[in-house]
Amino acid sequence: MAIEGENKQRNIKQLAGLYNLLLNLFWSALSFVPLCIFCYERVENSFLFLFIGLSLLPALLSHSTIDKLQLAKSTKTYKKLGVSLIQHVSQSGVFINYLIRRQYPSHKVVRREGRSIEALLKQTYFFEKFHIIGLVFFCLNSIYALGKGLVGWALFLTSINLVYNIYPILLQQYIRLKLAGYNKKNEIRISAANQG
Repeated sequence: MAIEGENKQRNIKQLAGLYNLLLNLFWSALSFVPLCIFCYERVENSFLFLFIGLSLLPALLSHSTIDKLQLAKSTKTYKKLGVSLIQHVSQSGVFINYLIRRQYPSHKVVRREGRSIEALLKQTYFFEKFHIIGLVFFCLNSIYALGKGLVGWALFLTSINLVYNIYPILLQQYIRLKLAGYNKKNEIRISAANQG
């Protein structure tokens, strides 16, 4: 029975990995193909290497520093900005989980055990760092485009940045707030069970 459960979890993990990979390829191609074209055709190599170096600096951010970048303390603010809608088409989001549940109806992203929440929290910090790196790189290229009088490119890269980096950053913050709320409810349940 335990082996069957382990096999099922492994299958779910592999399926989630495949779906997330395909979704990531789609969003990355949509975002990075225009950026690569711009960099190849318009950006001088010295600036490109400088932009890459500067963009990698956010990889050094600690979790506490990232927490200070949190836009709001309530999920309501994020919902008003439409972040919960982005969750539908993002990695490990609503659509991906819907596809997994079609084959494994009992699948849950957040389980009551602490490791599930802990793993998701770590993942949000990793994803947020990745998108901050992307945000910096896209911003530097947008500024460069403006400096060269390429207003169309600047606006295009900025709009891609909004969809590919800014909203995913806000999504990670939103998920952490939701996990904190879930964790709090779980602690209340455990405390009530221990008292009962």
